Amino acid sequence: MESGEGDGAAGPAGELDGPGPGIRSGCSASFNQDSTSLALGTKTGYKLFSLTMVDKLECIHESDTPDVYIVERLFSSSLVVVVSSAQSQRMNVYHFKKGTEICNYSYPNNILAVKLNRQRLVVCLEESIYIHNIKDMKLLKTLLDTPSNPSGLCALSINHSNSYLAYPGSATIGEIIVYDANLLSTVTMIPAHDSPLAALTFNASATKLASASEKGTVIRVFSIPEGLRLFEFRRGITRYVNISSLSFSPDGQFLCSSSNTETVHIFKLEELVPSGGEEAATWTSYVGKMFSAASSYFPAPVSGMMSQDRAFATVHLLTSGQKNVCTMAMIQKLPRLLVATADGQLSIYNMDPLEGGECQLAHKHRLFGADDEQSEGAASEGSELTEPAQCPSYAATAALPASGPPVTATLTGYSEDGGAKNGEVIPEHEFAAGPVCLDDENEFPPINWCRDGTRGSRARRS
Repeated sequence: MESGEGDGAAGPAGELDGPGPGIRSGCSASFNQDSTSLALGTKTGYKLFSLTMVDKLECIHESDTPDVYIVERLFSSSLVVVVSSAQSQRMNVYHFKKGTEICNYSYPNNILAVKLNRQRLVVCLEESIYIHNIKDMKLLKTLLDTPSNPSGLCALSINHSNSYLAYPGSATIGEIIVYDANLLSTVTMIPAHDSPLAALTFNASATKLASASEKGTVIRVFSIPEGLRLFEFRRGITRYVNISSLSFSPDGQFLCSSSNTETVHIFKLEELVPSGGEEAATWTSYVGKMFSAASSYFPAPVSGMMSQDRAFATVHLLTSGQKNVCTMAMIQKLPRLLVATADGQLSIYNMDPLEGGECQLAHKHRLFGADDEQSEGAASEGSELTEPAQCPSYAATAALPASGPPVTATLTGYSEDGGAKNGEVIPEHEFAAGPVCLDDENEFPPINWCRDGTRGSRARRS
């Protein structure tokens, strides 16, 4: 693997259908970094929903850009990144409240995933990764000749001071490369699984990284940056599954996993009480010790299965076989599990953080409106459904020509090297704490549009 410095403009968490234009059906969905909003891309456009209520789903933005397969929002800000299959090599960055384009970048191959935090914007292609400074969109680093990654699998931590990027280090086994996107250097390589990777996610503080392989039977959690194995959870014994998403709870105490089966698993990250300790052993720790003792009498493969922790809580979906994305969030002061499915539904479940067990469905929302083409988003009969609130259309926000990818990318208000004109960047305090607010004239990215037709450079290998 080689890496090159970027010297010019550069040219996926949750997505429901596999990355890559032309192979998507249904919709793609992603939760933002703190799970306060949901972005939905469909054949007819994309929508952003606020996730502050259980029984009410508020649509805060809508665009009729066709065939959107990547849409990512930066926390609760007005910055949104969109990629359409009509121009699958071009990334468009918008200020959706103003209905204006901030910039766009073209890349040599199809964009498979885009990840954001308050420091960096990462674009993942099949065999390369581009790292931008999100304050001025300048290309900082290009990771070239990365192992073949046709699904665009990668994860970017959301912590301000520890901006870690994780991506596959091999196409044949489950190696994870952990890269420091702030210092632009490799941190460690983790030999996580025997099979190729299928899912990756960091916790909010960027101190843990969870992974799953294509077999989908074992989920492992590692310490960051050391890369030490902390936890190992088994979500199945003999049946291989396709794990579509992993997500930590905001406090990092739980990890949820969804797949192509009807069951969503929630694991609790807790250490067993050491023997001889002052604390009274819990029932869980007691059973764990009994299994560990008994496992020594079984063959190694069996004992390995017995010593692994099982799910703390579960959700049984009404249907199986549909790709989905899950997350955990605090909504109305209670912990909830959210599952968005490829048929255009969002289900919200209540979770008991003390007892676990089967999670109860609190509400189900239809994400497609009555006028959308994909009306099959209607839920099964008898389930509780609500239509999302209507919001005004911002067709101008992402009006893209119907032709193929552009030869060059236009960077309105940006200089030739891909940086903000006149050195205008977002003030550091805007990112130091709390959600970024992109509602002022002095916000980032700069909204002092140039009228001289400034051209940006096409993305290229450095």
